[in-house]
Amino acid sequence: MRKNDGTSRPATVRRGAKRPVFTAALLASAAAATLGLSGCFGGGDDNTPAPAPADPPQAQFLHPELVGQGQDVFRNDTFGDEAKWTDQLKMNEVIEAAVDPLTAAGVGVKVDLDALPAAVAGAILAGDVPLDDPQSTLALLELNAVVGIRGEVSTDAAGKKHLDRMGITCALCHSTVSREDLPGDIGKALKGVVGHRLDGHPNRDLNPGAIIALSPALAGDANKAARDQLNSWGPGKYDPRWNFDGISNPTVIPPAYGLAALTKAIFTGDADAVHEPAGPVAYWNRYVSVTQMGGIGKFSDSRLQGKLGGYHDVDNTNGGKLADRVTGVLPALQAYQYSLPAPKAPAGSFDAAAAARGQVVFSGAANCASCHAGDAFTDAAQGKLHPAEGTSVANDQDYVKRSATQQWRTSPLAGIGFRASLGEKFFHDGSADNLAEVVDMYNARKSLGLSATQKSDLVEYLKSL
Repeated sequence: MRKNDGTSRPATVRRGAKRPVFTAALLASAAAATLGLSGCFGGGDDNTPAPAPADPPQAQFLHPELVGQGQDVFRNDTFGDEAKWTDQLKMNEVIEAAVDPLTAAGVGVKVDLDALPAAVAGAILAGDVPLDDPQSTLALLELNAVVGIRGEVSTDAAGKKHLDRMGITCALCHSTVSREDLPGDIGKALKGVVGHRLDGHPNRDLNPGAIIALSPALAGDANKAARDQLNSWGPGKYDPRWNFDGISNPTVIPPAYGLAALTKAIFTGDADAVHEPAGPVAYWNRYVSVTQMGGIGKFSDSRLQGKLGGYHDVDNTNGGKLADRVTGVLPALQAYQYSLPAPKAPAGSFDAAAAARGQVVFSGAANCASCHAGDAFTDAAQGKLHPAEGTSVANDQDYVKRSATQQWRTSPLAGIGFRASLGEKFFHDGSADNLAEVVDMYNARKSLGLSATQKSDLVEYLKSL
């Protein structure tokens, strides 16, 4: 059941009075932009086919120990951002007072089934755990079962739990859970809320803006305009520049898988090894962990001077008085992200014969392959970017102006069939509801002249990727 504030609660297990729409999940709003890899479907400045990519150097040395360390960082490291979410924004107080598991589920919080002791999982499915009580949320945090949220929970002499401190991790926005059926009526209602962790998959159920807008730090008439902007974003979107320039222009939460071939990360290609020695994805990890999550570290990029209200240097170490908790973990975090492959299209999700015909259209009449080249289907593997004007066919044409490059990067298409099977939106602004709309928009705005059959076949090919 969807409410008019953009949140929802599993209807079958709704219990008790309606609670404030605020959850720890939306603290993820700060992380929701991590990696920012959704963008234009393609479009180039010429018709020259891009060469096949060489093996990316960053993908050649994924030592298992480093990848394992990165998994722990991705899932559990807050980079010290508790100072922001607890001390400044007082999110822990709101969660403790008002966020029961149903409210959390309604705004996209995911629970890791494998982190729950069997007895606890059984009690939840049997209806023996009160899902309309914030104390149950604190119990889940105490078990480290809430994906992407870390909490320090204490219990007083009367047995009541308190959320003393909390922070967020990369996984909050860039992990979700599996959607298999669980036993019983409650299990069915919690499908897609409680499940096995899927790292790298974007959590498009989160409504970061709406919940951050309810932070005590944003209360009062003086902050009404900011709250209105945050509330306008909707589920699955976040603006990683808003806190600098005050412009509200959010992007969809992107995947964090299928990144190993890219020498230019994020959809405007700001992130590369020239501007972050640890690597392209590490650049955006640093940006988000420091400037959005509030982690203890530093970020600087002179290319952004004058483009984000003059802000381009952020130092959360207090001039070196606090130990940097970001820089040292960037290589491991990036290695783990590089290890996450783009998912394959589900069996039976596309017409194989039509897809074979669509591949011919992709490389020929539609000219998609001129930019969407190689295993990752992007010329960004060779570091190529495209002009801001005349490249993207998304409805929004302004986000690129807030970037370091002022250009678009061709979005990788690997895994797009899986995303289509989930009903995800496409383009950086989510302006296409499905792949048929993507093809229609390109056909119209690029004057491709594709027939209805060609468009249909091209859609089936994209669904196969």
